[in-house]
Amino acid sequence: MLKCGAVQTMKTQEAAVARAMLDGFETHYGLMQQTGRAAKGFFEAQDWNALRRLQSERIGWYDTRVVECVERLTKEFPPEVFTDARWGEVKLAYVALLLEHRQPELAEVFFNSVTTRVLYRTYFQNRFMFVRPSVSTEYLDLWEPSYRCYYPARTGLRTTLKKLVLDFGLSRPYADLDRDVNHVVRALRRAMPRPLVVEPNFQLQVLESLLFRGQEAYVVGRAFNGLSMVPFVVPIVHDGRGRLVLDAVLLDPKLLAILFSSTRAYFLADIDVPSTWVHFLRRMLPSKPPWELYAMLGFGKASKALFYRDFLHHLRHSTDLLTLAPGTAGLVMVVFTLPSFPYVFKLIRDRPKPPKDVTPAQVKERYRLVKRADRAGRMADTLEYSDVAIPKARLSPELLEELRREVPQQLSEEGDSVVFKHVYIERRMNPLDLALRAASDSELEHLVDDFGHCMKELAAANVFAGDLLYKNFGVTRLGRVIFYDYDEVETVTQVNFRELPKARDDEDDWRGEAWFQVGPHDVFPEEWRPFLFTDERVRRVLEVRHPELFEASWWKKVKASLESGRPVRVTPYPDAVRFPQG
Repeated sequence: MLKCGAVQTMKTQEAAVARAMLDGFETHYGLMQQTGRAAKGFFEAQDWNALRRLQSERIGWYDTRVVECVERLTKEFPPEVFTDARWGEVKLAYVALLLEHRQPELAEVFFNSVTTRVLYRTYFQNRFMFVRPSVSTEYLDLWEPSYRCYYPARTGLRTTLKKLVLDFGLSRPYADLDRDVNHVVRALRRAMPRPLVVEPNFQLQVLESLLFRGQEAYVVGRAFNGLSMVPFVVPIVHDGRGRLVLDAVLLDPKLLAILFSSTRAYFLADIDVPSTWVHFLRRMLPSKPPWELYAMLGFGKASKALFYRDFLHHLRHSTDLLTLAPGTAGLVMVVFTLPSFPYVFKLIRDRPKPPKDVTPAQVKERYRLVKRADRAGRMADTLEYSDVAIPKARLSPELLEELRREVPQQLSEEGDSVVFKHVYIERRMNPLDLALRAASDSELEHLVDDFGHCMKELAAANVFAGDLLYKNFGVTRLGRVIFYDYDEVETVTQVNFRELPKARDDEDDWRGEAWFQVGPHDVFPEEWRPFLFTDERVRRVLEVRHPELFEASWWKKVKASLESGRPVRVTPYPDAVRFPQG
């Protein structure tokens, strides 16, 4: 029987472990906040490459901090702390530290990440981890709201909007702020329900910090008048002469959904209490689940945890079976879906089918490349998981047979469960090849035109899809064409775009293979006409709307711009909503 002093020593150790874990999280979160502050400086200096590097590098910081924390724990504490008998007490001590914390939901996820490194998977239950949240985030902004309020009735709407913009403290001068504010005022008045009666509660609420991404800074806010609420976003951009302009005001729910789409890079922002930002944004974007908003704000691990909780909840409250996803089967991935759940699950085949010649390690690296890329609104974000257990009874017989045949190294069957060692999850879309087959002439023209824009915007983000077959692209519920198959993706700067050499004689024309030397990164855009876009209707739309895609010279110009450090700006909203300047 343990003596009182020994018990006290154990509890002290457990409290110290909890404190060390929270120290690791707070180190990580402090760095996250620094990125938001640094982003403001890079935006003011128009250092777009630094902004992009910061966004990309930030993604790997979380795992680095987890590894550092695990190393500290294993170095400073005896092995018996990491046991069934004592880890539950470590969690209780950790919960006590979170009662007044400003990021408790993120700190719980960090605890889980460390726990999975120091305990066996059989311990992955709520007694040892945060399967369910333990601390409410409901009223964390009760004393310090995450947004600022402005009341136009006191000083007038124009004066209020001008002050609202200037309060963000950007160091660059505005070209003509009065002109831009007038544009915003007119747009807001048009968006307000008619007849327009200013109610006593008329106010503007804006998030306390700007959101930065690409070459824009965003003012994110809501206008309240009586019972109506109008969400709005105002992009701030540089005019090319060292001055700032308000470029537009985004009011259309579709444009707001596209701006906050998971097909884009994550925002950079100085955020003190993430849950309050998510609560604010959910009022503006009610169709966006919380996990997706956490991801867009840069909190990827919290996003994964919330998504997985949603998935487990859905499994408990549904009865349909996981089945192979519709569309043309991939040569590198086995893709399956749950019809009642709008996502797909992707496993890398143990041996890709010919003619694909790629290893699982190469596929994983290309998915990491996409995760770090800008994505430009044209690539599906992926959630990556390890050791995912699903009840075997929820897999259709056809799917289970396919998995046993194609990915035996990626799964194990443990009792009533199937455990996937490594799985990617993406939002489900309608495969482009299926959409084109079912499309009317006008629908086909829209899809093909957007396919061309997709290729151009990916190129501007330094992404070359590699495999341009339609089955590798999908169509979202908003009708946008998105690239989602990454096993051949490369950066544009890696590719050598070439014109086809002229044949030396008639014999060259009749050869069954190239008579000239072709390197592993050589691409000949003019070859796409006869070999990829064989459907005459598709080819005709591309040749009319996007003829430059077939020209190596156009791709070379994009590549040269990227290599010179002058990235092409991809505006995440249409030119039609931009304000006239001058």
